[in-house]
Amino acid sequence: MRTYYVYIMASRSRVLYTGVTNDLARRVDEHKRSLTPGFTSRYHVTRLVHFEEFGDVRDAIAREKQLKGCVRARKVRLIEQQNPTWEDLAGTWFGAPRTQDPSRQRRE
Repeated sequence: MRTYYVYIMASRSRVLYTGVTNDLARRVDEHKRSLTPGFTSRYHVTRLVHFEEFGDVRDAIAREKQLKGCVRARKVRLIEQQNPTWEDLAGTWFGAPRTQDPSRQRRE
């Protein structure tokens, strides 16, 4: 059975983007590397701050439409219920975090 995801990405300044995919890791990686020209690359929307899983693509698309129709304050509340610090939920999926300052790494 295939799994579908509705996700919310954010920039450091908390610009939000909502999307749907059947491969969350691939799609988040595309956003992080700005592989697709458009909104998320233009506004540097690279942090996964919320996602939901669905077993039926129709349910996932309906939820995406519902979230896209919500006012910003409601999306912020949804994010902060599960992720109050707006941590990048995919921060460790692709190796070392991109925001890590190499000068602060421990030297041995």
